[in-house]
Amino acid sequence: MIGLLFIGFVAGIIAGISPCILPVLPVVLVGWTAPVEDVAHPFRARRRRSATVIAGLIVSFSLIIAAGSAVLSALGLPQDFLRDVGIGLLILFGIGLLVPQVERLLERPFIRIRGRAPSGSGSAFVLGLGLGAVFVPCAGPVLAAISVLGARHHVSFYSLLLSLFFGAGAALPLFAIALTGDRLIERNRHLSQRARKLRPVAGVLLILMALGIIFNTFNGIQKFVPGYTNALQQHVEGNKFTYEQLRSLSQSSNNDGSLAACEGVAATQSVTILQKCGTAPKFVGIVKWLNTPGDQPLTLSQLRGHVVLVDFWTYSCINCQRSLPHVEAWYARYHKYGLDIIGVQAPEFAFEHVISNIKSAAKSLGVKYPIAVDNNLTTWTAYSNQYWPAEYLIDAKGVIRHVDYGEGNYNGTESLIRQLLVAANPTEKLPPPTSVTNLTPTQETSPESYLGYNYESESYVIGSELSQNEIATYHSPSNIPVGNFAMAGEWYSGAQEITAVSSAMININFQANDVYLVMSGDGTITETLNGKPYKTVAVSGYPRLYTLFSNKHSTSGLLGLSFTKGLEAYDFTFG
Repeated sequence: MIGLLFIGFVAGIIAGISPCILPVLPVVLVGWTAPVEDVAHPFRARRRRSATVIAGLIVSFSLIIAAGSAVLSALGLPQDFLRDVGIGLLILFGIGLLVPQVERLLERPFIRIRGRAPSGSGSAFVLGLGLGAVFVPCAGPVLAAISVLGARHHVSFYSLLLSLFFGAGAALPLFAIALTGDRLIERNRHLSQRARKLRPVAGVLLILMALGIIFNTFNGIQKFVPGYTNALQQHVEGNKFTYEQLRSLSQSSNNDGSLAACEGVAATQSVTILQKCGTAPKFVGIVKWLNTPGDQPLTLSQLRGHVVLVDFWTYSCINCQRSLPHVEAWYARYHKYGLDIIGVQAPEFAFEHVISNIKSAAKSLGVKYPIAVDNNLTTWTAYSNQYWPAEYLIDAKGVIRHVDYGEGNYNGTESLIRQLLVAANPTEKLPPPTSVTNLTPTQETSPESYLGYNYESESYVIGSELSQNEIATYHSPSNIPVGNFAMAGEWYSGAQEITAVSSAMININFQANDVYLVMSGDGTITETLNGKPYKTVAVSGYPRLYTLFSNKHSTSGLLGLSFTKGLEAYDFTFG
C-alpha cells in the first residue's frame, strides 16, 4: 500500500491549498511576531518556530483523526473534548501575546525542562498541538476513510501512517506560506523592528480565530470562496486505484455475518413470521444518549428479558417522519408490557450531527423513547444497515427475529412485537393493536432528489455542469420533464446543499400528493403552481423538513420556488 501513502501525501497537499485551510492561516502568519532567543539569526529562529508549530499540527491532527475517538471513548471523555482543548490553547496563547506576564507563565514549564532561557520552540509545539485539534481540512476519500476507521475504533499502524502522510502533505503549503512571510520580513527590516509592536494585534487575531471556530464563522466564509481544488482532488482521489486501496483498508465486519443473510422485509410486503438472525450487535460509538434517566447510556444486556425494537432513523427524513407515528404508538401502547424502543439517530447530513438540532426535532416530532446519537455510524455499521428507516426486532434473549426496511408493513411488525411479548411473558394479556393511519405512498411519485453536488441527482435538469463550492448563475429550461427540477439565478453549490444568492429559483415538475424540502436559514419561499401564485413558506431555525405542496390525491404540476438570499436547500422528497 505504498502507493496509497503517496496518494495520501498528495491529497494532503491539495487540502493544504484549498479554501478549507483559511481558519489556520492566522496562526501561521502571526508566528513571526513572537520573540526569539537567537538574536544573531532572528529569521532562522522564526523559521524554526514556524516549523515547530506546523510539526505540532501534524502530530496532533494525525493522532486525533486516526485514534482520537477510540482514546476518548476509552477514557470516557466527550468526542469534542480535544477540539475544546485546542480552542482553549489558541485563546491562551492569544492572551499571552497581549499580556507579557501570561506569556512568561506559558514559557515557565519549558524553562524547567530545558534548564535555560526559552527559545519559544516548546510553546510553539504546544501551539501546533492545539491547532491540530481544530484543523478540519476539506475531506476527500482518503481523509474520510481515515476518519471512519478512527471513529469505529479500527486503529492500525497503517491507518495512523496514512494520516501522518496526509497531515504532512497538508502542512507543506502552510510551511511555504510561513517561509514566504519570513522572507518578506527579512527583505524589509523595518517590519522586523515593528514585529514586537504588532504582537498585540497578533494576539487579538488568534483569539478571534478561536472564537470564529467556536461559532462556525469560517463555514460561511468558505462557502463563498471558489472551490478551485475540486477537480484536482477528484483526479488524485477519485480514481479506481485509490478506491480499491481504500476499500481494502476499511474492510471489516462487526457481526458474525448472520445479519447479512437475514431476509429484510420491504415496504410492499406484510410478513408475520419470525426469523432467527443471530445475536443483536451492541450499541457502539454512540456519542450521546437522549430521553434516558440522566441521559445515561443503555445496553442490550440491561434490556435482556424485554423485547427491543431498534429503529434507525434521521430526523429530516420524510420516510422516517411518516413511520414515527407508528413507532411512537407502539411505545405508548406496549412499553409497560415489556417493549423497549431505541431510536438510533444515524445522520445523513452534516446538520443532523448537531445535538441541539436533534433535541429540537425529537421534541417537535414527539419522540419520547430513548435516542442513541450514532454520529459516526458505528452502530449502523455493526448492524450492516443501509436504510432510513430500518427496524430490527430483538427478542427477550437478545436475538434479532425480524428486520424491516423502509416504510410500510406496520401491521406485520406490530403482530411480531405482540408475538414476542407473549413469548416473553405468556400470562400477560395485551391490549388491542394500535390504529394509526398508514401514510406510506401507494401511487407512483417523483424520486427523492438531493441538491448538493456530492449526490449527482439524476433529476437535475441543467444546461451546464453543476458548479462545486462556488457561486454560479443557472438558467432554467422552458421544458422540464416530470420528476425533474432545474435551478435559475445565482446559487452557491455545496457538497450537501445549495445556498440562494441572488434571484435564486428552483422549478420542479412533480408527481405526488405532497412535496417536501429540507431547508435551513431565515427567510421565505414564494411559490407558484403552474404559473399561478400559490403560497409563501416561512423558513427559520435549524435544518428541517418543510411542506411545499399537499393534496388528498396524486397530482402533477410545476412548482416555481423563489428563495430569499441565504436560504439553504438540501433534499426534495415526495409523498
